[in-house]
Amino acid sequence: MTTKRPFGLPSARVIVIAAVAGVLAGAVAVYVRNMGSGNGEGLLSAQSSGTCEGAVETVKSVSQFSRGQVAAMVPAQPPRPLDLTFKGPDGKDLRTADFGGRTVLLNLWATWCGPCREEMPALNALQKEMGGQDFEVVAVNIDTGTDEKPRAFLAEYGVDRLGYYRDSSMGVFNALKKEGLAFGLPVTLVMDKRGCLISAMNGPAAWDSPDAKALIGAAKGL
Repeated sequence: MTTKRPFGLPSARVIVIAAVAGVLAGAVAVYVRNMGSGNGEGLLSAQSSGTCEGAVETVKSVSQFSRGQVAAMVPAQPPRPLDLTFKGPDGKDLRTADFGGRTVLLNLWATWCGPCREEMPALNALQKEMGGQDFEVVAVNIDTGTDEKPRAFLAEYGVDRLGYYRDSSMGVFNALKKEGLAFGLPVTLVMDKRGCLISAMNGPAAWDSPDAKALIGAAKGL
């Protein structure tokens, strides 16, 4: 488990915050309309391509592990491809499609978001233990302005296993908010190897917990 917590929040409080966010997410239908690609135009519907038809069983499997520390995770109904753009570690544009072949935990965070800062070391630990050719934690920082604050935070708290992904325009967050997938920060999505949305949650979680690892294992098909 993570030992260094930037704000010293107890795990129980984190769980309560996540659970409340999960109730809110469940109360609002999580769906995606058939729209064009790119942030602001948003996400692609499964009905238009059939790409994610085979992900239905993965959604069912993962939903069985939405409990305990990750109880706020809401299954995608139906699973569908995402098309989002942000900057990679080299500063060049990346799309969610570029992660094809890997299960992805896509997390949006900011330095001014207390719960985001709280869970970041746990995301780092998850990447350290489970990251590889078949899985990656893609934590996208959405601070506006320069790289100074996010880089300083990551260095201060020893977050050394996560790739440096950025969207200073907040376009990724705004696209997800517009489509009913984001209500605040942090926002976390699970995507399968074909880039299909499997599940989503609003609020923090203990991503280095056995519950989280079991959920990621189910998403990977283990």
